Amino acid sequence: MALNKVLLIGNVGKDPEVRHLESGASIASFSLATTERFRDRNSGESKESTEWHNIVAWRQLADLAENYIRKGMQIYVEGRIHNRSWDDQSGVKHYVTEIVADTIQLLGRRGDNPDAAAAPAAAPAPRPAQRPAAAPARATTPLITPEDLNADSGEDDLPF
Repeated sequence: MALNKVLLIGNVGKDPEVRHLESGASIASFSLATTERFRDRNSGESKESTEWHNIVAWRQLADLAENYIRKGMQIYVEGRIHNRSWDDQSGVKHYVTEIVADTIQLLGRRGDNPDAAAAPAAAPAPRPAQRPAAAPARATTPLITPEDLNADSGEDDLPF
């Protein structure tokens, strides 16, 4: 079994850059900062450490990013880690680690960003069509009525 899942809450570092492909799909990329605050054991001083993440959103999530996400906003991103590499024109190989978003949720108060007032609270990425799941099994145990709770047969069916 394998799992590749990332959950991030952070602040957008720059406005999303959106491209529209010939196929009609759109792709947005932006940076997200997550900051960890902690107290130094030796000095007792409060410190913080910021990590920067490259976020990539496709199709409807890219449209959401283009229309509603702006630098400084706090958002929740759920997705997966993706590593890719490419060679530039001089033959130097470049590597990048990205988070491919499956869900993006705008956080904070709606008044913090006027553009976000009309935005949906959360936007999951569309899932591929799947076969319908079988209906869950129904419990065959009868329901307990209030009369059953008040009935005192004199015998306990407790094992102790």
